[in-house]
Amino acid sequence: MNIFGSLMIGLGLVSQQVVAQDGGSTPCPPSVVREASPSEIRTFFQARQMKVLSFFGYSGAGYEDEARMLSEATKVLDQADPRDTLVNIGATLEGIGAVYDIAKRKGFTTTGIVSTEARDNQVPLARCVDYVFFVKDGSWGGFLPGTTQLSPTSAAMVENSDVLVAIGGGEVARDELRVAKQAGKAVQFIPADMNHAAAIEKAKKKGQPVPTEFGGAAAEAFD
Repeated sequence: MNIFGSLMIGLGLVSQQVVAQDGGSTPCPPSVVREASPSEIRTFFQARQMKVLSFFGYSGAGYEDEARMLSEATKVLDQADPRDTLVNIGATLEGIGAVYDIAKRKGFTTTGIVSTEARDNQVPLARCVDYVFFVKDGSWGGFLPGTTQLSPTSAAMVENSDVLVAIGGGEVARDELRVAKQAGKAVQFIPADMNHAAAIEKAKKKGQPVPTEFGGAAAEAFD
């Protein structure tokens, strides 16, 4: 067995078939690490010896124009080679997670790094993510409160990414992109609105003013 195979066993990767939301099966069974330390995640990516292309954007906030988001992601993927590039996102189904399906159809191996908050809150995983790493984290990511230090999840995302592409995005993406830029990593931002109706409904439920801007906080990293 090669070093990669030994690593998969050592990390407890388990292959499983995921049932799609429409009740049908998907041909993209993931191997799930229910929890992995930053050093284990680092070792995984280093063992692959491939470039890591990571996508950032809205998840639960959704996209006002999802078709355009997918078109922009496809353009980025068309410039990469599945033979030497991994596609990494935040593992969950909603929003930017739809890019996993395109990446798999193009032959990319896919990975996801996400907070244990997703596991603990039973947030659905994307259908076509091959390897999921849950990072023990008391937050969903971004800067730790009152600091400019990234949470464990966001730190793992930035550390293990070579190229970072954001299509819109909120506060977590903003913080990650700022740190990535400071570290000299290749960063690209593509403006995109979050879902307007969802943002308005969320504000109303929280008793907040109805938003009139929907471009997301990630754009602040490029002001």
